[in-house]
Amino acid sequence: MSKVFFGGSRNLGRLNPALRTRLRNLITNKHMVLVGDANGVDKAVQSFFAEEGYRNVIIYCMDGECRNNVGNWEIKSINSGGRKKDFSYYAMKDAQASLDADYGFMIWDGESKGTLNNVLNLIQQGKSALVYRSPSREFIQIRSTDDIVSLVASCPADVVEYLNKKIKLEKRVAASSQTALGF
Repeated sequence: MSKVFFGGSRNLGRLNPALRTRLRNLITNKHMVLVGDANGVDKAVQSFFAEEGYRNVIIYCMDGECRNNVGNWEIKSINSGGRKKDFSYYAMKDAQASLDADYGFMIWDGESKGTLNNVLNLIQQGKSALVYRSPSREFIQIRSTDDIVSLVASCPADVVEYLNKKIKLEKRVAASSQTALGF
């Protein structure tokens, strides 16, 4: 049974029919679902699997406190070591989920630093991710940092600048890519 790490933007809270079809395929194939506890995509994915009565779900949360666990599933608690609740704090649980997963499925609004950070983590671990890019309503298979460059190429310059500042996008891609960056 493969383990699929789900993540996505906090400002996306609904799953369209194309996404629901993909999620039903995971149920049919009995994949283990690893998902965070945030509002937005995490909660929407949790709600979907709860409605379907699917039990092969593990919720990743921090310090034993889950913000959302819609289906009362097993949790995997990540110890923060007393860190403050900021981006780095919540990124710890996502980093662990990416390590535990075989591949990722991310629902991205074209701006979320956390979602793109998850994709980068997976790729840097030699794993792949299916990204649903919400603005263009398309599924994009990401297997390499070159694919990440292509994914981000359609983003406005200010978004790319933001991603560079917040998650060091260009530096991380350059460290493992043979492609000249066009950011």
